[in-house]
Amino acid sequence: MSKCEQCIVKQFNSLKSLTKDELVRISGCKTSKIIKKGEVIFEEGDVVNGVFCIRDGVCKLSKLSANGKDQIVKLVVKGDLLGQRSLVTDETANLSAVALNDMEVCFIPKSEIISDLQKNTNFTLDVLKDMANDLRQADDIIVNMAQKSVRQRLAETLVYLYESFGTNPDKTLSVILSREDYANIVGTAVESAIRVLSQFKKQGLISTSGKKIKIEDLEGLKRVE
Repeated sequence: MSKCEQCIVKQFNSLKSLTKDELVRISGCKTSKIIKKGEVIFEEGDVVNGVFCIRDGVCKLSKLSANGKDQIVKLVVKGDLLGQRSLVTDETANLSAVALNDMEVCFIPKSEIISDLQKNTNFTLDVLKDMANDLRQADDIIVNMAQKSVRQRLAETLVYLYESFGTNPDKTLSVILSREDYANIVGTAVESAIRVLSQFKKQGLISTSGKKIKIEDLEGLKRVE
């Protein structure tokens, strides 16, 4: 793993506001590891006590509902930080993070980065901006759940995956999700997600091969009502 001060990934998150000396110090205390697909990074109720910097890969953040179903609230990708809330509160994690593919992550202990939050106002402001963005996304999810149909939400999810993560050489979506994952993202039953995907396939909007999905008509998906 590269040193923090030399790592290009930091340019995509609030760590970019740290000085070179601060990055050198943090680099000396971080721990880096590979997380395999399906492994848990942290669970709801865990004490995080630091931030995870995603060097590569994608994970899902989800909330367990009262009926035992997971609601996926966000996909976290290369360059993002996990656990920033632990820097400003002692609360336990309210979401679970699970790797969707093999990941490279670096963990920076809260004890090592809290002084930077207190002294470096640019870093503090960037952390707050990231947290505010998370709140805005949460607001959007609430509105979408209340006002948009399952068809609209699923179509928007497919468009988001295509535009945000791109495709494999065979033109299928690079992020491969299970049908249960799709259901948990849009807040519906697995059977409903499967039925809507089947409808999209019949309409020529997508094609499928196992879990892999290929977008055949992007503009058509954007027009789904």
